[in-house]
Amino acid sequence: MSPPIAPVGWSRWLVPPAALSIHLSIGQAYAWSVFKPPLEDALGLSGTQSALPFQLGIVMLGLSAAFGGTLVERRGPRWAMTVALVCFSSGFLISALGAATQQFWLIVLGYGFVGGIGLGIGYISPVSTLIKWFPDRPGMATGIAIMGFGGGALIASPWSAQMLESFGSDSKGIALAFLVHGLSYAVFMLLGVLLVRVPRPRTEEQRANGSPATAAGPQVSARQALRTPQFWLLWVVLCMNVTAGIGILEKAAPMITDFFADTSTPVSVTAAAGFVALLSAANMAGRIGWSSTSDLIGRKNIYRVYLGAGTLMYALIALVGDSSKPLFVLCALVILSFYGGGFATIPAYLKDLFGTYQVGAIHGRLLTAWSTAGVLGPLIVNWIADRQEEAGKDGADLYGTSLLIMMGLLVIGFVANELVRPVHPSHHLGDVTAQKGAPDVRQQQSESA
Repeated sequence: MSPPIAPVGWSRWLVPPAALSIHLSIGQAYAWSVFKPPLEDALGLSGTQSALPFQLGIVMLGLSAAFGGTLVERRGPRWAMTVALVCFSSGFLISALGAATQQFWLIVLGYGFVGGIGLGIGYISPVSTLIKWFPDRPGMATGIAIMGFGGGALIASPWSAQMLESFGSDSKGIALAFLVHGLSYAVFMLLGVLLVRVPRPRTEEQRANGSPATAAGPQVSARQALRTPQFWLLWVVLCMNVTAGIGILEKAAPMITDFFADTSTPVSVTAAAGFVALLSAANMAGRIGWSSTSDLIGRKNIYRVYLGAGTLMYALIALVGDSSKPLFVLCALVILSFYGGGFATIPAYLKDLFGTYQVGAIHGRLLTAWSTAGVLGPLIVNWIADRQEEAGKDGADLYGTSLLIMMGLLVIGFVANELVRPVHPSHHLGDVTAQKGAPDVRQQQSESA
């Protein structure tokens, strides 16, 4: 399947909707916490066990993005979106079979392994294409698309809760909900497959007239990027920011219920699902809002906000979160906006440091940080909560230690971000415009991070 080249006059503003159709679909992963309590009741699972499909999905997201990044660059966005459609929808269908037969391993295999591959390939499928279409505003462009991944749960959370209410929260009801998800997302993702286009190559006349290239600045290959300290510093930054956010997100519904279970205003199941939807809205808004802001104030400065202010928000939840429901919700919303903003800003940060030559492949490799965080975040929160419950604790006491750990991780990320500097010219490619099969770029001095 060759990359579809845009015809003359094609509007670049048609590309973000194509990306959104993929990201809004695979963003359902952030609504997994809605399925956790029904699965635990229907199949007799612990909180740690019910997190396994989500955790494996995030692991496979990072691994498939890392190993498939170069292939996505070579085969183009339409091929990648098609692979994402097949894997993500198939994952739900396998999970439906697992729920219907009460075989939890099938749910882990379907949602986590097969669906996780769809998550990874789908996530990176539009990134380099968008940066090529919007070289003037890379933060905004990737923010628009990646906004969809954060906003997917805004649709999926209430939709899933309504299906479980209609079909029932037993194993058969869960199976029907998975089946409807798989078929519906297949249709919606097909819109992106049909709509996506790549920019037309610059003509000799455009080059002779000195029209701007779609990519400029330092150009570093994916293989060479792995040899730079900048790549690994950003790996730490992303891993720490994601671990701190994903721990709350994966356990959002049970967490807010536990925090206020012993108060005069306990949180109902419906309200908890609404809280998940609110977090999704903050996640989505942060992806477009904060990433667009990074075009104005710079990537390093915006990550200072994510990591520094995020530490303060966690401190407030740990100290007084269980005494004020509005404060708890507000802090969680801010944390999730930073979490989403971090994802949307990282492709533009990579473009600033490494150029657009193989930014999609570099981005894919960096997402192994997400795989690591996808295990660490839920494991920290769920394992500690389970141990605290066994010790006879309840309510907000289940999460105190987890919150302190998250604060420490954000501080580590803040330090790593401070150490980022422009990539040394020894890692730059030469005039890659002359290389066979390379995109049209011009060598310039490295921008300041």
